[in-house]
Amino acid sequence: MEEKPRYSRVSDILDLAIFMSSKAQGITISDIMQRYNVSRRTAERMRDSLTCIFPQIDEIESDDKHKHWGFINYSLSQFVTFTPKEIANIEQYQRRTSNKELKQELQTTIEKIKTLNKKNKSSIEENIELYMQTEGYAIRQMPQYKINTDILITIREAIQNSKIISGIYHNKKRILEPLGLVYGEKIYLIAKEKSKGKEIYNYLLHKFEKLEITQQNFDRGDFNLEKYTNLSFGVYHGKILNVKLSFSKELVSEASQYRFHPTQKLKQEQDGSLTVTFKASGDKEIIWHIFKWGKGCKILAPKSLQKEYKNYLYECISSQDP
Repeated sequence: MEEKPRYSRVSDILDLAIFMSSKAQGITISDIMQRYNVSRRTAERMRDSLTCIFPQIDEIESDDKHKHWGFINYSLSQFVTFTPKEIANIEQYQRRTSNKELKQELQTTIEKIKTLNKKNKSSIEENIELYMQTEGYAIRQMPQYKINTDILITIREAIQNSKIISGIYHNKKRILEPLGLVYGEKIYLIAKEKSKGKEIYNYLLHKFEKLEITQQNFDRGDFNLEKYTNLSFGVYHGKILNVKLSFSKELVSEASQYRFHPTQKLKQEQDGSLTVTFKASGDKEIIWHIFKWGKGCKILAPKSLQKEYKNYLYECISSQDP
């Protein structure tokens, strides 16, 4: 019998095992290619190497036309551990967030992870503390809104089960089809409102009262939260703008490492400046962000955004006149 080709990078194979085990529907060859940035042939070798080590891996039935592979009646939990650095990263995020409910949930998650890491627990705690001491974070000025935990739980359950919800928002009863939650400085519910047709709207989570799940289901259709959020610069949606920004030579080093938008394209100009282009809605949030970069950032397109930015600056200055 001809021996299957093997893939020799042990670290990738171990990571692939954990990656595969984390997916209920298994993974495809395309998933492996994308995660490890390898060719299809190499991805197939990685899969074959893993199946030689774990005979519990088999093809899993799926609704799409691609073949999926995953673990059948087997768990890798005994092989999975969390490093002090990984736990410290979560603790850093837990400290930084201004949302009280999310802060509490993260704290509970951290405690569960530490419980799983019983081996060498004292040394792990010491290393976590070392990371926390050497990696501080700056104070961020952010609004803090009190969100009822029951409301958050209700919405999550409704989203997972495609159930219509009803509640009070801005002193008015709303019947909504919840599609997802977006976390930023504030938490927004992305939903359709029954009385407003098929349009999608954003609702501030902290403004809901008396929220309940109904027994009525709704069809999510082909809605994809990631694609929806990628259409806007921030949270608000509107007309898609073809934005073109120019950054001076002094800002190129910083701007070239900045992620403005998932659709962005960067071009180094002959004069040393950097041109950044992307497609997004949310003109107000784009303007607020450009303002942070100062005079070294100029709007090249569209003209409508240039005009709106000039008006914004004029209003800021004129409002300070005695």
